[in-house]
Amino acid sequence: MPKNQDVTDKINMRVQRGFDLRTAVPLEAHAELGPIEGRPDPVGLLVAQDEHRLDHLVPIRHERMRATPFTFYRGAAAVMASDLSRSATTDLNAQLCGDAHLSNFGVFFAADRRLVFDVNDFDETSPGPFEWDLKRLCASVTVAGRNNGLSAKEIRAATRASAKGYRQVLARTLLASPLDAYYYRIEVDSLLAEGEQLHKRSRKALDKATRKDSIRALNKLTRVVDGERRIVGRPPLIVPLAYELEDDEVSLRMRAFFEGYKQSLSPDRRAVLDRYRPVDIAHKVVGVGSVGTRCLIVLLESDQGTPLFLQFKEATKSVLEPYAGPSAYTRAGERVVRGQRLMQSASDVLLGWSHVEDKTGRTIDFYFRQMWDGKGSAEVEEMGPKRLKNYSWHCGASLGLAHARSADGPAIHGYLGNDRTTDEIFADFAERYADLNEQDYRAHENAIASGRVTAAPAL
Repeated sequence: MPKNQDVTDKINMRVQRGFDLRTAVPLEAHAELGPIEGRPDPVGLLVAQDEHRLDHLVPIRHERMRATPFTFYRGAAAVMASDLSRSATTDLNAQLCGDAHLSNFGVFFAADRRLVFDVNDFDETSPGPFEWDLKRLCASVTVAGRNNGLSAKEIRAATRASAKGYRQVLARTLLASPLDAYYYRIEVDSLLAEGEQLHKRSRKALDKATRKDSIRALNKLTRVVDGERRIVGRPPLIVPLAYELEDDEVSLRMRAFFEGYKQSLSPDRRAVLDRYRPVDIAHKVVGVGSVGTRCLIVLLESDQGTPLFLQFKEATKSVLEPYAGPSAYTRAGERVVRGQRLMQSASDVLLGWSHVEDKTGRTIDFYFRQMWDGKGSAEVEEMGPKRLKNYSWHCGASLGLAHARSADGPAIHGYLGNDRTTDEIFADFAERYADLNEQDYRAHENAIASGRVTAAPAL
């Protein structure tokens, strides 16, 4: 038998396995939410997350979440993880993003300095059923479309596009070797080459991303004080912490912490980092769902005076772990980094992890990455129907590609099929979940009004 036929037969067997799974878990079942009776209190799930966050920042988190149903959705990954665990679930597992909403995709520089488009947030990454990521993405499109005032028809078209992008790119990887799938990535240059229809706002966002580097961060976030560069404070969003390093015990812990991070890098990347010295450090509030967790930035400088900004974010247990199973890694920072490296087409060359004990003796896990390295994300709230549909397709395509690196792609392809049936089913789910999200949003508002939850702007 010819070798090529041999390969095709093996792929077809895996596709058939996925198709046969429809008997146990019908495709149509994914249109439905899980049982509402006995559903955990969504506000209770959010409040439980606050227990291990910085108390003075928790009100900012809830203030940001209450802005719109879309910002609430962004911060409520724990709520949806619980809901997904109660819905129809396959055994077709992949390395999941865990929080695959529209705002967690974007552009960044690959190691070869070319801009790529991909998933760019992995705080909740964990292995689990592939459809959990796809459902979170599709629902985010519907929630965003409603937030932007689009018609039901326009929203559904954009939501279907996200599922279609996932299916179509997954189909393209069927006969690809594991190495080819690893190298396959969506480059911004190729997006621009697809046509001149790219919206001017998208072009503006790309131009902005290309200028986002440590030099720009230096000009925006620092000033010279007594001959040394210092991060400018803007409490409570940016709080310099250099004074804490004057404490010998704290300084010793931080040096060990940073050394632990360097040991998580390969020797060649560690050698690059060894040529920089720390200059200043600050706490910096970021995002919506991450507010209240410890997120810091550190300014380093080379002998030539070249700046490098690193960001290190606290890593906790993934919201998926209570339902998909515990992480295979002892350290949560390593969980994030390993998951990101597995899913992304081109990860940050300085991506690493470490842990440190706080003053109470509690161990806190972190992961490191470059703070700005061509990173940029679209302003989803500003998208009209055409932009949202196009953007949603590319997010779905990126997610499909990310899953193909760790999952049985042919089996998922066989399960989903090769027509718009899947797109319609996941759009049905998205509409139902968007309704539920609006209900949860109102419950959150009521909790703030009653004093159960405190919300306050960052003054």
